[in-house]
Amino acid sequence: MFDISFMELLVISVVALIVIGPERLPTVAKTLGHLYGRCRNFVYSVRTDIHNEMRMEELKKMQSTLEETVQSVENSVRQNVNQVQMTVTDGLNQQDHSTTQQATPPTDSQVASPDPATHDSAVYQHRSQDKN
Repeated sequence: MFDISFMELLVISVVALIVIGPERLPTVAKTLGHLYGRCRNFVYSVRTDIHNEMRMEELKKMQSTLEETVQSVENSVRQNVNQVQMTVTDGLNQQDHSTTQQATPPTDSQVASPDPATHDSAVYQHRSQDKN
């Protein structure tokens, strides 16, 4: 970590033995070891907190992306449902229109060139009346 060699540690130990004295050296070493452990735990805790915060940010970005995707899919489904409703409504309107055309006698132009959509709906109505 600090790139301290064995000789440097030996010099530090001899100086500490002379300055502190042999009676208090074990308690000082124990206290230094305890402080070193607490410092290491603190650094580990800070590193873990930073990692968790980064992970939370990634999850928030992923959640917003997912919400945007869900919103776009929901809009697409709504548009498709609206198109289907309009198609069904148009089909019903054409069916009602063809029913009113059947009630009036056909003109010569209608007899000469029948409309396939009107013909299909008339056949459908005729078949549904036969079932009833």
